[in-house]
Amino acid sequence: MTELFAFLLTGITVGFVYALVGMGFTVIYNSSGIINFAQGEFVMAGGMIMVFLLAGGVPYLPAYLLAILLTAILGVLLWKLTDLSRDSSQESLIILTLGYAIFLRGAAEVVFDKELHTLPPMLGEGHFTIFGAILTYQALLVILFSIVIVAALWYFFRHTRTGKAMIAASVDPDAARLMGINLKKILMLNFSLAAAIAAVGGILLTPITSTNYEVGIMLGLKGFAAAITGGLSNPFGAVLGGLVLGVMEVLVAGYLSSEYKDAVAFVIMLLILFFKPGGLFSRIGAQRV
Repeated sequence: MTELFAFLLTGITVGFVYALVGMGFTVIYNSSGIINFAQGEFVMAGGMIMVFLLAGGVPYLPAYLLAILLTAILGVLLWKLTDLSRDSSQESLIILTLGYAIFLRGAAEVVFDKELHTLPPMLGEGHFTIFGAILTYQALLVILFSIVIVAALWYFFRHTRTGKAMIAASVDPDAARLMGINLKKILMLNFSLAAAIAAVGGILLTPITSTNYEVGIMLGLKGFAAAITGGLSNPFGAVLGGLVLGVMEVLVAGYLSSEYKDAVAFVIMLLILFFKPGGLFSRIGAQRV
C-alpha cells in the first residue's frame, strides 16, 4: 500500500502539470477554434527563462514573475500572427502554431543552449512522509499552485465581467460582438493567459525533472492528450484528464515498465477518440453567461 500511495502522489504531481498544459489548449480552442501546438514550448520557455534570469543574478520572486510575463508576451505574439492570418483556414492556423513552436524551440537553442538545466526547489530539499510515502516540498507546491490556479480561473470565468466576456465570445462570437465585446482583446487575453499558465507549469516542474530547449515537445503532446481526454469544450475537464493520464502513466511505469510510460497518454487519447470523442468531461448544451 505504501508503494501504491507513493505512485499515486507522483501521478497526481505529474498529472497537474499535464493539466496546466491541457487547460492552455482548451482556453485557446474555445475562444478561437485553434489547436495551439506551441503550448508545450510555452512550458519550456517559462522554465528556461527562469533558469537564465536566476543565473543572471535576478532575485527569485522577480525572476518568477518576469518569466511568466515574458512567456505571456510570447503568447500575445502568437495571437498577433493568427490575427494577421485570420482569413486563413483553421488547418492553416494550426500549421502556423506548429511553425511557431519550431521557431521557439530553435530560438531557445540559440539564445540559451542545448544543456539540461534545473532550478533550486522553492522551499528547499525537504519532504513530508505520508503513510510511508515521500512527498517533496516541490511536489507539494506543484499540487497546491495547480489547485490555486484552477480555483482562480473558475472564479475568473464565473464571477468577473472579463471572464464572462471570454465565455460569451467562445459560445457565440457574433452575438458577443453585437453586445460590445472586443473580440480581438478577448483573444489576445486568452492567448496570453494560456501561455502564462504553461509558464507556471514549466517553472514548477523544472526543479523536479530539469529542462532544456526540447522538453516542450512531449509536454505539449501530453497536455493535448489531457485536453482530449477531459474534453476540449471544457477547460476544467483538462484538469481531470491530466490527473487521469498522470496517475495511469506512473502506475504503468511502476508496475510494468518505464519503457511504456510515454505511450500511456496516447493510448488513452486514442481510446477516448474512438469511444467518447467529446471527452470524458465534455460540456454539452446551452449555457447562460
